[in-house]
Amino acid sequence: MDFEFTEEHKLIRKTARQFGEEMIKPVAHDHDESCKYPHDIVEKAKKLDLIAPSIPEKYGGAGMDFLSGVIVIEELFRADPGIASAITARIFGCDMILDFGTEEQRKKYLVPVAKGDWVMGSAITEPEAGSDVASLKTRAERKGKNFVINGNKIFITNGSIANFLIVFARTDTNPPERHGGITAFIVEKDRPGFSARPMKNKMGIRASDLAELSFDNVTVPEENIIGQEGSAFYHLMQFFARGRTAVAAQAVGIAQGAFDEALKYSQERKQFNRPICDLQAIQFKLADMATDIEAARLLVYKAAYLVGKGGNPGREASMAKLFASRVAREVANEALQIHGGYGFFKDYPVERFYRDAKITELYEGTSEIQRLIIARSVLGKIPV
Repeated sequence: MDFEFTEEHKLIRKTARQFGEEMIKPVAHDHDESCKYPHDIVEKAKKLDLIAPSIPEKYGGAGMDFLSGVIVIEELFRADPGIASAITARIFGCDMILDFGTEEQRKKYLVPVAKGDWVMGSAITEPEAGSDVASLKTRAERKGKNFVINGNKIFITNGSIANFLIVFARTDTNPPERHGGITAFIVEKDRPGFSARPMKNKMGIRASDLAELSFDNVTVPEENIIGQEGSAFYHLMQFFARGRTAVAAQAVGIAQGAFDEALKYSQERKQFNRPICDLQAIQFKLADMATDIEAARLLVYKAAYLVGKGGNPGREASMAKLFASRVAREVANEALQIHGGYGFFKDYPVERFYRDAKITELYEGTSEIQRLIIARSVLGKIPV
């Protein structure tokens, strides 16, 4: 691997870190408590090209490379995962339109998203179809030049605030292959029969939007199909390396944020007439935490580098996500332990990092799914 950080990479890190410190951290607690979506912070992020760093300039994005986008994610999540999720997930699903959409679709839908004026999302998960995407039951039945969609989706990021969603639905109930017969549609929020119900009481990333969706005879024209009819599952597989690398970057940011809080607290908190950072037990914790974070970060950067080279590094992305998400959870746990009883209260940011860390082991494929992918690649059952 031969990647190096350019001056542009260093500048985007500096910009994102400063934004996190000045704009996100001071209000993170309030947004977590109220579950309020950070519209005002998003408006400020737009001006610094933090909304869509990797979308090409011709479609309104900043035109940066994939590694730049990963750096933005890491730094914003370091400040606060909830607000960071709200900012970085506004373009969730854009790769599907970029790679398989028509030029008309890219101009119509991606440009306002990249500029930060619109929000988009991807509706895949269903009550009975999580890790097993091929078992989804949402149906899209052809009616002339239109399709009529019926079904339900759950745990959909941006579901209640998106201007449109990419909806995965079954167009063939008896396909030759189990993963066939699934089609991706662009569904605008104002189409009759579509409804979204925000999902409350989340454990973490509470400033971001999550919703349950219902489609009751929602009609969309055939020109809203993305890519080839019946091939959405295979199209989707090409993006998992990107999505999982992005989540791994989230995990690194969370781990670093929790570590920062623990390091600061250990230098301020005194026991036995000296700062607790002078105690060997605390020093060993800090050493292990710092080492694990750096190892996770390097796995993430390797995967990001390979994606940026035009590859689809499924194994590397799964390794990065599996390891980084575990590190996020374990570092957040140790950070809270260093805080002692104070860490159990919401007065300290470490409590929030502790709650936020868990989601990185769940979405974009659970840790169990990542282990399956890694094991199959090691055994030569899937191409590397």
